[in-house]
Amino acid sequence: MTEPLFPADCHTMTEVRAGVDALDRRLVALFAERFAYMRAAARIKSEREHVRDEARKAEVITNAIAEAENLSIPAEAIGEIWETLVEASIAYEMVEFDRLRK
Repeated sequence: MTEPLFPADCHTMTEVRAGVDALDRRLVALFAERFAYMRAAARIKSEREHVRDEARKAEVITNAIAEAENLSIPAEAIGEIWETLVEASIAYEMVEFDRLRK
């Protein structure tokens, strides 16, 4: 497999799709790393009610929106994606919290 091109170097849809597919693999690997932090949080937190932290959730989403704005990408879409990501992370952390205390 050849390395994907930078977006500006793509001249065909095949090249674009190869780049997107490669990037998606990297994104999933980054999500796996993020979820590993959720496992760590589940291990560290002493109380199940500490898993959901609305102030921290808002901070994480606000940070993602600000970074999207800095990068001139659709901030509203990033906010929606991060809302879903954070909720999935909380759900995962709850499951891990319970699993670790069985």
